[in-house]
Amino acid sequence: MASSTVNVVRYTALLTGVFYGITHRRTLQKTHDEELKHHAIHEREHLIAQAKEAWKKQQEGSKDGVITDPEDPGFDLEKLIAKWESESS
Repeated sequence: MASSTVNVVRYTALLTGVFYGITHRRTLQKTHDEELKHHAIHEREHLIAQAKEAWKKQQEGSKDGVITDPEDPGFDLEKLIAKWESESS
């Protein structure tokens, strides 16, 4: 049979390990949450940059007088094809 001193040491070590595990888990979770937040912010910045770039390309296309949006009522497929042919040659 184990003495009471051994039992005290055993349970003290067990409880210390449990509390350490809880604290360590919280630290890891906090770090992970911060990384997710950081990634989400940079992803939004990247998407905004892509949208700005697409807007610039769209505005450059409208300067030629050719409407490239097929949903636009003034869209003319023949003009668009002619523009593409002149760009490729």
